[in-house]
Amino acid sequence: MDGHFQALCRTIIYQQLAGTAAKAIFTRFLALFPPPPTWRGAADAYFPEPARLLQASLEQLRAIGLSERKASYLQDLAAKVVDGTLELHRFHELPDEVIAQQLLAVRGIGQWTVDMHLMFQLDRKDVLPVGDLGVRKGVMRHFGLRALPTPDEMRALTERWRPYRSLGSWLMWAAADTDAGTV
Repeated sequence: MDGHFQALCRTIIYQQLAGTAAKAIFTRFLALFPPPPTWRGAADAYFPEPARLLQASLEQLRAIGLSERKASYLQDLAAKVVDGTLELHRFHELPDEVIAQQLLAVRGIGQWTVDMHLMFQLDRKDVLPVGDLGVRKGVMRHFGLRALPTPDEMRALTERWRPYRSLGSWLMWAAADTDAGTV
């Protein structure tokens, strides 16, 4: 699964939480699933398989600090991997649109998560996260707009960046973080 399952679990756990609280819950999540006796790698490199996550009850997941909703999201993710709805093992060969369709079928995963997964886990070069506030602010500053652009405006303004809109997005994050606003 090339770390996709772990990355998606981590994303769900970290959603809408302060970093310190999210890290504490993630640490307790890992402790809930110690490596099995057959594990031959380093203990800190172990992450539970989806089927093992499904064996945990909602009560166990809630006891480590997850909300009931997030616990159900994690179980939905694991269930979709186990039943083959989510083909994580094929993500490197699938087109972005198919990956997005599969990920959006998981409760708790939205377009922003899809875009970040495509950019950071799959290293896709042509992703424009039109819902990301930092990218929107960067586009506004870079193009001298008076208001945040709509998704359609962003697509039109950045069309010439194809097939490297991921790089453009990185630059827009940088532009949003600078006083001058231009990169």
